[in-house]
Amino acid sequence: MRIAIFQTALIWQQPENNRNLIEKYLHTCKETFDLLILPEMFTTGFTMTPSEIAESMNGITIQWLKNLAREKKIAVTGSLIIKEQEQFYNRLVFIFPDGTLEWYDKRHLFSLAGEEKVYTKGKEKRIIEYKDWKICPLICYDLRFPVFSRNVEAYDLLIYVANWPKPRINAWNALLKARAIENMVYTVGVNRIGTDANELEYTGSSQVVDYLGNEILNAQDKQGIFVVQIDKEDMLETRKKLNFLNDRDVFQLEF
Repeated sequence: MRIAIFQTALIWQQPENNRNLIEKYLHTCKETFDLLILPEMFTTGFTMTPSEIAESMNGITIQWLKNLAREKKIAVTGSLIIKEQEQFYNRLVFIFPDGTLEWYDKRHLFSLAGEEKVYTKGKEKRIIEYKDWKICPLICYDLRFPVFSRNVEAYDLLIYVANWPKPRINAWNALLKARAIENMVYTVGVNRIGTDANELEYTGSSQVVDYLGNEILNAQDKQGIFVVQIDKEDMLETRKKLNFLNDRDVFQLEF
């Protein structure tokens, strides 16, 4: 499968301008791919004031994503602010090429920024199947909680979309590799660059790591679309040879 990650500076709380920016880069990208991954809250930046910019699951951005997926014949994923029954969610949506979708609501809300006071946390882990790959989609702060991402479902690809700032970028780099190694999966982390309205600086380091912790791609601090191909058969052969996942602990998550 060919994966494209879009690392970009986000325009603060301006969904239309962010959508236009994504379209601009897609139109200039000459490479083909199966899945496009966007950062966390890709229409707004990581804001704690969602009331005026939250959208519904029938809103403009969801319709735009569906049209984009159909036009390009690709799957697209990333998180945005969704309002449902008077509650706000940091929701990752996964749009298939035919326009159908699945979603995951962020489980671990970032208390340092007060995210849990504004948003409602997710209640389940989701595994999404696409092109014969089982994908586990997670969001930013989830990266710090390995029990939640533990590969008990034999999934093949782990995705984190994020707004992960510069002061803690060493943790980002280390934990992405740790999650890849312990779960024996390709792991993709898509971060943003630039500065937000809170004067937090983001330096990117969006990357793709293989199932042994080897770095396949690192976008460093550059803006753009970066494409990489991953091989499921190589991963499965390595899992079978090493058998590390057979020795994992048995546990039950409580929600």
